[in-house]
Amino acid sequence: MIFQNLREFLRYLDRTGQLVRVREPVSVDLEMAEITDRTMKLPGGGPALFFERPVLMDGSESDIPVAINVFGSWRRMSAALGVDDVEVHARRIAELIKPEVPKGLWGKMQMLPKLMELTKVPPRPYKGAPPCQQVVLREGEFDLTKLPVLKTWPQDGGPFITLPMVITSDPDTGVQNIGMYRMQVFGPTTTGMHWQQHKGGAAHYRAWKRGPGGRMPVVVAIGGDPTTMYTPSAPLPPGIDEYLFGGFLRREPVYTAKAVTCDLTIPAEAEIVLEGYVDTGEELAIEGPFGDHTGFYTLEDPYPVFHVTTVTMREDPVYPATLVGRPPVEDVYLGGATERIFLPLARLTIPEIVDYHMPPEGVFHNLVFVSIKKDYPGQAFKVMHGLWGMGLMSLAKVIVVVDEWIDVRNVQEAWWYALGNIDPERDVRFTKGPIDDLDHASQIPSFGSKMGIDGTRKWAQEGFVRRWPEMIEMDADVKTSIDRLWPLLGIKPID
Repeated sequence: MIFQNLREFLRYLDRTGQLVRVREPVSVDLEMAEITDRTMKLPGGGPALFFERPVLMDGSESDIPVAINVFGSWRRMSAALGVDDVEVHARRIAELIKPEVPKGLWGKMQMLPKLMELTKVPPRPYKGAPPCQQVVLREGEFDLTKLPVLKTWPQDGGPFITLPMVITSDPDTGVQNIGMYRMQVFGPTTTGMHWQQHKGGAAHYRAWKRGPGGRMPVVVAIGGDPTTMYTPSAPLPPGIDEYLFGGFLRREPVYTAKAVTCDLTIPAEAEIVLEGYVDTGEELAIEGPFGDHTGFYTLEDPYPVFHVTTVTMREDPVYPATLVGRPPVEDVYLGGATERIFLPLARLTIPEIVDYHMPPEGVFHNLVFVSIKKDYPGQAFKVMHGLWGMGLMSLAKVIVVVDEWIDVRNVQEAWWYALGNIDPERDVRFTKGPIDDLDHASQIPSFGSKMGIDGTRKWAQEGFVRRWPEMIEMDADVKTSIDRLWPLLGIKPID
């Protein structure tokens, strides 16, 4: 099922028992976050929440409801991407980047539907007035503090928009980027713009600063169809259009519209759109602290100011948000979907990769388990350095490599195998490179050390002279026999 907008998705979640409507008044000042955090830590991620009566920071009640945790389970994440399992998209990408051309005319003709599918997914202009511009508010007619923006943790510098689609363009090529960056609401018309230096929005900001300078157009879309809402979090290669990627996932185009005040294109089905600019000549403003997905506060730092000049919205908008904090929270599923979908692209560059996993405990950039098909000595170290050279994987702090028969998504099994196989002096390597801006442990911001651990079985060619022991495994016939007997034994977990 493909959803055209957020409200369609919410109706589906409501209909299928995956959404809880909160009808009591709840404050956006910490209360909503506490309810959401408790919900997200329920088994399976808990339900999506729809707060019907948000209470604003000034104590007044907003008529804009808040939807949160909408991606917070594997079932909802898959449904948001139009599939029963996100692995479906991984297989589609694998077929796309490495198609096996069949022999014979009939086999080749069977490939045509897959190729034709790509011609149907580029973004298309919305015909008529787009839903996201049903209401247009100019300067003096809006106040950002009247939006139900959450303050999520006690030491946060203020309320933060946490699920935006920040749209910018390269001043030379005109190519757009859509990123997901937190935005602290400073006042009625301004927010911070937390452009981490490794992200596309920051690259455009630097290009505008070097080039034309002055006011850089920026548009922030909040809400839309759930697939498009996901795409800004995906680590797409530079220049790859998020709307095109969204269309590929949806198997149908994302409908777009022109912003009211500039040439940037926006999702036509967005709920709320903030249009304005970042002045590249303006002094940076202090943003933060912010309770982040690392489970720690990121401290105050200077970032650009986003000046909002126009707000457009639906006549009855819904404000979508997410909560970040100590895992597990909703980004387990957002990041987990990216992990699965982009595995074929990692294999394209490093074909010996069997699987990888970034467990929530490592908040994605702190720990990566990788299983490989090992064909020559030292291959684990080659894989580590290959991964550190791939886009945002360059920020990975610890990479652990194991053999192909280990299930890296079973963290207990992966650690058991790796720790049993390593001699620390021989198998651990340290190097230096870029570090995530949110990492508080590096000696200096954004640059620090990394560790690679070779947890594979060691070969004689790698200097291992002893006999390597075999893993313990039960006899297959005995396991089959006990499988038949097990239901009769009455052995169950103790509560």
